Amino acid sequence: MRLLDGTFPDDPAYSEALLRRVAAREEPATARLYRPRPTVAFGRLDTLRDGFAAAREAARERGFAPVVRTVGGHAAAYTDRAVVYEEITPQDGLAVGLEERFEAFADKLSRALRGLGADARVGEVAGEYCPGRFTVNAGGRVKLAGVAQRVVSGAALVSAAIVVGDGDRVRDVLLAVYERLGIAWDPATAGALDDLLPGVGVSDVISALASPGASPPSGPRRTARPRRA
Repeated sequence: MRLLDGTFPDDPAYSEALLRRVAAREEPATARLYRPRPTVAFGRLDTLRDGFAAAREAARERGFAPVVRTVGGHAAAYTDRAVVYEEITPQDGLAVGLEERFEAFADKLSRALRGLGADARVGEVAGEYCPGRFTVNAGGRVKLAGVAQRVVSGAALVSAAIVVGDGDRVRDVLLAVYERLGIAWDPATAGALDDLLPGVGVSDVISALASPGASPPSGPRRTARPRRA
């Protein structure tokens, strides 16, 4: 699997276009690592709620770009002190290996974070924002990343945003957003990796995830946006 690391468009359309090109066998299996801008990533279910417009504005007021992602459930938030990791792989069927991909991806994230010294585990945290069985958490108490998956004919995308820093800022925007969406959650479940491991940074997480299982391509790093499918 090739690895694209560095600065790439922080836009759901970029991942969607790459997913379609992998599905068409125009691109190989690809892992991406990048540092995002401050974002509140809403799920499609959020857009159906009466408070969505107000929640989107609350995100903007706090300096977060509101986007609607193609994967995942309810709203998640992160700043540029986060790492987005994605794996896009060719697949033979829509339902083939769905659970196994979730498990393998969450396990990879948790192992990488344990390598940095975190008590990283896989499993839903009671009261967490954007709940999911494959949440990567710290000590069963604080959500560090949610794992989402999108499958199209011919390929699958598994993705997570790991909150490395700015835990207070993330918690603040989530409080405002979820209040407007009318969704109850426990703010104590929102935090950041550096709350638990002072001094850990984005570069540490990127290094931990750039494992032998995702071999970098030879030659210059790719920076071009894939053509839209």
